[in-house]
Amino acid sequence: MSVEIALRAARVRYGPLEALHGLDLPVPSATVTVLVGRNGSGRTTALRALAGTVPLASGRVVWGGADVTRLHAHARARRGLCFVPDLRAVYATLTVAENLDLAPGDRERALAAYPELVPLLARPAGTLSGGERRMLALSRALRTPARVVLVDEPSLGMSPAVSSRTYGLLAALARQGAAVVLAEQRPPPGLPPGTLLHELRRGSLAFSGEAAEFTAGR
Repeated sequence: MSVEIALRAARVRYGPLEALHGLDLPVPSATVTVLVGRNGSGRTTALRALAGTVPLASGRVVWGGADVTRLHAHARARRGLCFVPDLRAVYATLTVAENLDLAPGDRERALAAYPELVPLLARPAGTLSGGERRMLALSRALRTPARVVLVDEPSLGMSPAVSSRTYGLLAALARQGAAVVLAEQRPPPGLPPGTLLHELRRGSLAFSGEAAEFTAGR
């Protein structure tokens, strides 16, 4: 199992508060990796550190064997990293269609993933429900498969049926070779075999292993 991207001894500070305490987090390719933990555990900060949207106070981000710590978020995106945050993941004043067209690739591919968006194409994204916004944000990510896909709380606001479909779509990206990292409060149901899970507590690792091992011990 080859490592696609990794945090090495990563520390992130927000003012006087340290959110990550020397975190080592290897993320393999062609695998779903799930970061779980309570609010404030550091799981969202770990995604942001990988994406380049927060700077490291110390440590490194290594991608494909190269140190990309100083590479800005937009440059990481051009290299094939897709980050879907939990908030502000769509442009509220643009229509659904305009949001979709901000990403390269085939629009039909995105709409095939979430056909619920088809009758909403002319509506401003700001008028959508929370679950519809989440589908829109993820459909943009699915439009052009990336090497690294980072998603904070993928199923936020979704119905159970749409949530299940979403995890299936993300697992399919991993089968196609992507390194997929999800941040969740707890392990979601229906994770594919071989899913890796890291539990974070106060910015440090409390558990690392396969998701099946984590759930079996609860």
